[in-house]
Amino acid sequence: MKNLLLFFLLLTTSFAFSQRGKTGDKTFEHRFPEDVFNTVSNATLQLINEVDHDIIVVIRDQEKKYLRHVYIRNLEEFTFDKLPITRLYVQFKSKEFYYEDRERTPINFGDNHIFNFFFDPSLEGNYYKITEEEFFKP
Repeated sequence: MKNLLLFFLLLTTSFAFSQRGKTGDKTFEHRFPEDVFNTVSNATLQLINEVDHDIIVVIRDQEKKYLRHVYIRNLEEFTFDKLPITRLYVQFKSKEFYYEDRERTPINFGDNHIFNFFFDPSLEGNYYKITEEEFFKP
């Protein structure tokens, strides 16, 4: 009986941890077009997740066309490099809701920007809710 209980405990914990992605994963790769890169611009955007849960971030150009997306675990960071020169829209999935940042991040040649997620976006006015369709739009 103890062996059976131990087996189920190990099985349950392995299932619990296997469902969580790793920072840098392309969680919704099948729902988005190919990523966009610009090797000449030398521009980067560092995303830091200080929220108490994992998030999925989508960046879009000034015409709101998809550039790239990434899964970021809580208290971890990820850097997009080789970004095109544009104004970036940052959208993200936080728990079961979708948000977009109200400000636009201008990306110029050689720029290095940092975008910090440090609180629950539903509590502040820096973000507004968007629909799932807007989030997954190509």
